[in-house]
Amino acid sequence: MARYTGADCKRCRREKTKLFLKGSKCESPKCPIEIRPYPPGEHGRGRTKDSEYLLQKREKQKCARIYGILEKQFRGYYDEANRRTGKTGDELLKILESRLDNVVYRAGFAPSRDAARQAVRHGHVVVNGGKVDIPSYRVSENDIVEIAPKARELTPFIIARETAGQRTPPPWLEVIPSQLRVLVHSLPARQVIDTQVQEQLIVELYSK
Repeated sequence: MARYTGADCKRCRREKTKLFLKGSKCESPKCPIEIRPYPPGEHGRGRTKDSEYLLQKREKQKCARIYGILEKQFRGYYDEANRRTGKTGDELLKILESRLDNVVYRAGFAPSRDAARQAVRHGHVVVNGGKVDIPSYRVSENDIVEIAPKARELTPFIIARETAGQRTPPPWLEVIPSQLRVLVHSLPARQVIDTQVQEQLIVELYSK
């Protein structure tokens, strides 16, 4: 499976904003974007004005990087969202938010989406009583997502229980920290998704 293996902090600097790819490091003074708030590379501080196309491209890249998705899969999600009856941008974010790795992250069971993806791949996550090891699996309304009983005493999940409440879950999820369980009450509407992206720019990019 293709995946990005480079430095995550360079991605935040490239987008000139925190993408929260490294868990607690992103909240600390050690976050590289706090020290060097400009794009990496020799010409990182040279560009003064971005073209309309570049702004659209960067917004798409930012969104894909936040959710840890490569171009081919992201384009597939966009095409699916475009076929739906609602606003394409809203539907795209709804698809991204309903990914299993994102739900595990949003519930506070992992410090980052990368860590949540790893937990899913290692078979530590159960959906409606059955193990699911596909991070892109899409949850549905009334699903029950939980950490497998055999994995609950692993260090990452012990920490997750102890730090429960430090990150507020979105209103469409009900988290039960003591059981490392989350109930999916509904799929999210755009107004409750706090991902800082301008989805209209993404729609404009792909509509050309």
